[in-house]
Amino acid sequence: MTAGRWLGAASAAILLGGLAALGLRELGMDDQGRERPSASREPRVTVTRPANRSAAPAPPPQPATPSAALSPEPPTLPLPPAPFETWRDALAAYAQRLGIAQATLDAAFRDVIPLPAVIALDRHQSEYTRTFFGYLKAQVSPGRIARGQALLHEHAALLADIERRHGVPGAVLVALWAMESDYGAQPGTIPVVAALATLAYDGRRRERFTTELIEALRILDSGAVAVAEMTGSWAGAMGQLQFMPSTYRRYARDGDGDGRADIWNSTPDALESAAIYLAASGWQRDQPWGREVRLPPGFDLSQTRLSVTKSLDAWRRLGVLSADAQPLPGGDTATSIVLPAGSRGPAFMVYPNFHVILDWNRSLHYALTAGYLADRLRGAGPLVGRPPPGDRALPRRGVIALQEGLASLGFDAGEADGLIGLKTRDAVQDYQRTRGLPADACPTAELIAAVAREAASATPQTPAAVGTGSTPLHSQPRRSSVRPAQSPATVASP
Repeated sequence: MTAGRWLGAASAAILLGGLAALGLRELGMDDQGRERPSASREPRVTVTRPANRSAAPAPPPQPATPSAALSPEPPTLPLPPAPFETWRDALAAYAQRLGIAQATLDAAFRDVIPLPAVIALDRHQSEYTRTFFGYLKAQVSPGRIARGQALLHEHAALLADIERRHGVPGAVLVALWAMESDYGAQPGTIPVVAALATLAYDGRRRERFTTELIEALRILDSGAVAVAEMTGSWAGAMGQLQFMPSTYRRYARDGDGDGRADIWNSTPDALESAAIYLAASGWQRDQPWGREVRLPPGFDLSQTRLSVTKSLDAWRRLGVLSADAQPLPGGDTATSIVLPAGSRGPAFMVYPNFHVILDWNRSLHYALTAGYLADRLRGAGPLVGRPPPGDRALPRRGVIALQEGLASLGFDAGEADGLIGLKTRDAVQDYQRTRGLPADACPTAELIAAVAREAASATPQTPAAVGTGSTPLHSQPRRSSVRPAQSPATVASP
């Protein structure tokens, strides 16, 4: 697509709705009648307007098997500079082969155009572009804590029942509710199909968003929600707890007894569904997510890594204390230590439940902040650790240069996208450790300069003994990891 056509698409998007976050807002789309086409009918996408119909309440969706999302084998879809319409028609033909009705496709794709602001937001996710304290300050405020505590009281009976049945504490659910949609006040107004189509067509994470788009079309085809009501974030996450369509299809449930899994308008449905998701992801009843700790002088910083796990007793023997300098509880629970702001910021010991939050959103900053906010909602005080001197976000071009430099030296930092995710942090720590630097996994301007100098004078090589050799607590995320960036929600980390 030419630059002129993209500019026209951007203008149309703004005129039709405005913007959410970067100004993108809802593009109006009505739910429409559907008919089942015969197997031989030629797939098409039209922009005609059949008579409107109201979607009847649907029973709660049943869990879908992961293999159901993309069977039969998906085609190779065209990418830019191929016109969006060419990509859309190929995707629609594939969706129809999966059994999605033509009327559903006509309704879902009517007026859909690429949304450039969605691409911009995908490149600047706050979980990966702010410092830990910058992100924490934006997410945890006195007002948000007070509002969350009031909601804990208001929904005490509901949350107690959910915890009794699923083992997930109410404070954890309310903390996620706060971070995903500000307690339901900002669930997102972007049409989910348009957002997912834009991201799938863009191609940066093509397979993931193509899968989610097909799942969204399945939801529409089931009648569980009308097209006009299927709105959400720029990444396609939906409802008060920001479920991706695949997560909705597997875990969304009716929590208020009206026969529908309405995660947009029903708080009981949203909280019940979130608890089911967390429990299925391995949440352990009566165990914390983590705690702030204090490291002893001379502590080996290369041990501060999610893939390095030790028992509480082992950490105690190494001199690790609680943040208030008291001894840690004993036991054989496997935990890890992380330094989100480097060696001069706070240290956190994280338990298996922390990895469940990471399964929700694959961002270290997000998961730590969610756990911290849950503690504050229970009445805990602020962090003991303070921001390190000169704490500020790195420019995206500097992070890209760092990722490219590390890759040229043989350290796998993932895609050079300018976003500091878990993979980039691990590569930074491996570089620091093999170069005799304090291995706190924290990229700085000085580290970027050092990597650039070394990369400029070196030939590509495979570093010796990169990695820790330890067994991680958690394997790769089970969901395609809620984002989210955001959440079962949001987009997964880079």
